Amino acid sequence: MVTTSSEAAPRHGGLRQSWRLLAAAALGIPFWLLTAGQLPRGHVTDGGYWFAVGDPLVAVGCLVALVWRRRFPLPVALVVVLASAASTLAGGAAFLALTSIAAHRRTAWTATVTAAYVAAAQYNIDLYPIRLAPPPAWLPLLLTVATAGIAIAVGLAVGARRAEVASLRERARSAEREQSARAAQARAQERTRIAREMHDVVAHRISRVALHAGVLDHRGDLTAEENRVLVRSIVDSSHQALEELRDVLGVLRSDPDRPEPPQPSLELIPGLVAEAQAADLDVTLAGTVSGEPPGTAGRTCYRVAQEGLANAAKHAPGSRVHITVEGAPGDGLRVTVRNSPAATARTAALPRSGYGLLGLTERVTLAGGELLHRGAPDGGHLLTARLPWPDHRGKRT
Repeated sequence: MVTTSSEAAPRHGGLRQSWRLLAAAALGIPFWLLTAGQLPRGHVTDGGYWFAVGDPLVAVGCLVALVWRRRFPLPVALVVVLASAASTLAGGAAFLALTSIAAHRRTAWTATVTAAYVAAAQYNIDLYPIRLAPPPAWLPLLLTVATAGIAIAVGLAVGARRAEVASLRERARSAEREQSARAAQARAQERTRIAREMHDVVAHRISRVALHAGVLDHRGDLTAEENRVLVRSIVDSSHQALEELRDVLGVLRSDPDRPEPPQPSLELIPGLVAEAQAADLDVTLAGTVSGEPPGTAGRTCYRVAQEGLANAAKHAPGSRVHITVEGAPGDGLRVTVRNSPAATARTAALPRSGYGLLGLTERVTLAGGELLHRGAPDGGHLLTARLPWPDHRGKRT
């Protein structure tokens, strides 16, 4: 037999506990009534009060003791089984006690309680003077052993089921922990990628500030208009650098010695569309952008378009993809990628990681925007991102 701890058995609620006790009580009633029908006439009135009073009280005590069978399994089972020797009505409680101890799947416990159960049953047979002729000595023993075998089989089946449920629950918890770890890793990777992108951009902004400040320091022959332009450029570059730096605070660059590739921007989206068209994708680009958006918004807009095209090519082959990019200072930057349903069936199911949109959501959220993705009414898919675009005159979305 497999041995498990008693703590592995789940704790039952009040309703599940009650119906087991009621079933145990109902199981003992037929034996008690059968014994009553075989007692000599006038047995109870002639002094046999134990059958009418003591026998039911012992049975009730056994049922009450079974309430604590999960906290003290072995002592309760032994007490109930031994007490059933003095009560025919307690036979159902003894059966439940043996079943419960067998559910723990501990060989020593089961053997001990089974021996007590068989011995108590043999004593109980001679408890009352019944009118029937005494059966062969081997028959009561055989019936008792068969009853004990049924109780043990039921208990082992219940214990195996509990162990299986506990194993499934642990697997579910393990899968949830693994899923959470993967999601956290995807978010961390996206944050690190954002930090790497912004590293060079912020450095570029600060270099422009230093360059223009150096011009003001060394050039004394500039006109007032030229000075105003330089100061305005310093203010704008400083403001943009602060915006970039705000998004990357708290994120550590994991590999500072690794050279960074050219950073994506809003101006590179037409090239992204051209590459997709060259790969036989039906892609169109529309929209109007008034002015130059902040670097964070431009890069994020590029990543949204890139993710939308990748998802369309992967999950909706042969579909038509329409990208719309529009915005203005103070009104925000909005990018929408909409694809129609797949025009051709996939030859094989593609793996779905689910982390592309998760990382993209993290990126858009860090940029102060909002990302929405849902199914379109025509069966396609819609991916929309709205990003803030500060107005240097003080207005901000």
